[in-house]
Formats: sequence, C-alpha cells, structure tokens
Amino acid sequence: MTAKMKKPSPVEKKLVGLADLVLQAAERSKDPTIQIPIRALSNVSFNERKGMIEMGDKKQARSFFNVGMAKKFMQTMLVADALAELQRAELTTSLREIYYRTKHTIRNSHENTFDTQDESDPIIEDLEVSLAALREELHVRAENAGSIVGPVVFGDDGDRVDCSKLGKGGYSVPSIVEPEYLEIRRCTADFVLLVEKGTQWNRLSEDKFWRRYNCILLTGNGQPPRGVRRLARRLHEEQRLPIYVLVDNDPWGYYIYSVVKQGSINLAFESQRMAIPKAKFIGLSSADPERYGLPRNVGIKLNDKDVARAKELMNYQWFKKPAWQAEIKRMLASGLKYELDALANKDFQYLTKQYLPRKLQERDWLD
Repeated sequence: MTAKMKKPSPVEKKLVGLADLVLQAAERSKDPTIQIPIRALSNVSFNERKGMIEMGDKKQARSFFNVGMAKKFMQTMLVADALAELQRAELTTSLREIYYRTKHTIRNSHENTFDTQDESDPIIEDLEVSLAALREELHVRAENAGSIVGPVVFGDDGDRVDCSKLGKGGYSVPSIVEPEYLEIRRCTADFVLLVEKGTQWNRLSEDKFWRRYNCILLTGNGQPPRGVRRLARRLHEEQRLPIYVLVDNDPWGYYIYSVVKQGSINLAFESQRMAIPKAKFIGLSSADPERYGLPRNVGIKLNDKDVARAKELMNYQWFKKPAWQAEIKRMLASGLKYELDALANKDFQYLTKQYLPRKLQERDWLD
C-alpha cells in the first residue's frame, strides 16, 4: 500500500506558482517576468486610522531576457526553489544555509550564482513581499538575538519553558515564534518592557525588576529582530499586555521605537503582524536629563549624522504629533544625546529603583 502524498502547504503552492509562470511564458515564447513590490519610502504610506505603515501597490518587473535583470531573476528562482524544498521536507533553515544551498558556479563560466550573502538575503525579502508570506512562513530563521524573562510559560517543541525560573539570563527568543512553533501556555504579567540595550536588560533582570513590577522583560540587543517584535506583538494581542519601549535618547532610539510601533519602511508589508500601534515610549526622553538631574557632562554631543537623522524623522508622518515634534526639537536644541547607561552616573541601580518606578507611577510616556 503506497503512502499518501503530503498535501502542499499554501506557501509551497505560491512558490511552485512562480515556476509555473516561467514554464507558461516559455511555452508561449514570452519573456518570463515576475512582479516585485518596491520596498522603499516612495511606496509606503502611513495609515492614521490603523496607526501603522502600509505598503503601496508600486511594483518593479524582473524579467529573464533583460540583460540588467537576468542574474537577479535567476537568483530569485534559485532561492524560490530552495524554499519550496524546505516546505516539502517540513524543515527550517538559516539565512546563511540558504546562501550556501543556492551558491554554485554557473556551468561553462567563472561566475557564481551568488558571491556573498548580501545578495541572497534581499531575494528572500523580495519573495516574502511578492508571495505575501513572512520569512517565518517560508521556514527561514535568523540567529536567536533576543532574551526574555518574567512570568510567562512557553511550549517550545514539546518542552515547557518557564521564563520565571531560568535565572537572570532568561530565555533566548527564537527567530520563529509563530504559534505552531512557540505556544504561550500561561502569562500573568501586567505589561511588557521592551528594552533596546542588552546591558540595561541585564541590569533589570539582575535586580529582579520583573518580579517587583510583575512584568516581562524583553530585549533584542539593539534594533529588535523580527522574532522579538513578533513575540511582543503576540503578547500584546493574545495576552492584552501594554508594551512600553525603553531606548536611548537619540534619533536611533526614536527610530527603534517607531519600528516597534508603526512598522518599518523596508518591510512595510509585515506591519499587520509586527507593528504594535498602542506601544508607548517610556524613555529615555530629551526632557529626562533635566527632570532627573543628569549632568550635561554625561551627554554626548550630537554629530552631523545625528542631526540629519533627527530632522529626517521629524518629516515622517508618524512623527508629526506635537509631542514628538517637541521631543525631537528639545534634543536638537540641547545639542546632546544620552544613553540609558548614563543613568549609572546617579547610581548603578538608579534605572531599576528610581527612574522606571517613577515613570510608571507618573504614567510618563509618549504615544
């Protein structure tokens, strides 16, 4: 008796559909062409009602017979084939392994299909947006780059992970956190504190801030990777938890907050599942140095790049709120930016024992 063939997943069907387009074009002696949505500021808009960035409908044709596009077309089909292979085998793999799986020297030439991973990674993003399938649905994972600690229990591949009993190091956030891979079994927290810097997350974890304030501490060690953002969104959506974002007082901290809240320009298509429009900015604010008595000598002088980036942010529609315009203008007027680490000038535990407790008590945050 022969075994039943596994039914193709919806994502696998979409990937096979790309190959069908090429075959159909060849049968009609036409130029095989695929349409790739443009991932740039020119093709995004801010939906004020939803509070998130959305991708427009502008697309760029990528064809095989166009000399300038032929290689990228070939690369796209190679990566799509590798992704379809993953779907059939029900495996996940890394961005790095996709690069090596699709790299080879083209027959009768000295040219490689890919020279560096910088070429293959954007192709995966192109396929995500073209197929309306997130990287996680394509079975591609990145390196774990986040940590979480607090009163939440996960089911991870059959294992029970209690994030309140893993020590101060917490649990390493996987890059794929969809329900079929990571189950939220129990959560008794009152809110999530998403911390930009691992150093400050370590301080909060070591001081057991999460226990005293019944919260979840989450970090992506800088710009939060997609797994961290998606997990924050799930905790917000499924557990109804407020999300507070703690970042440095500089243009880059502001932008990290905006990516968590509204989504990113480059991957606007994912906003529906990543953005958290109700997320709040809890600091470090440009008003805080004066409010909390931080001396100017712990500030860092804004450089030309900082100033240019701040002015660029002020022109984004999602930073047009009067409170945000005032926040950025105040930073520019001071000529300084402040790292969260500067709070240690007051006391090593000032962040956990003075700064954040006061912020929470006074509900001192920006929306």
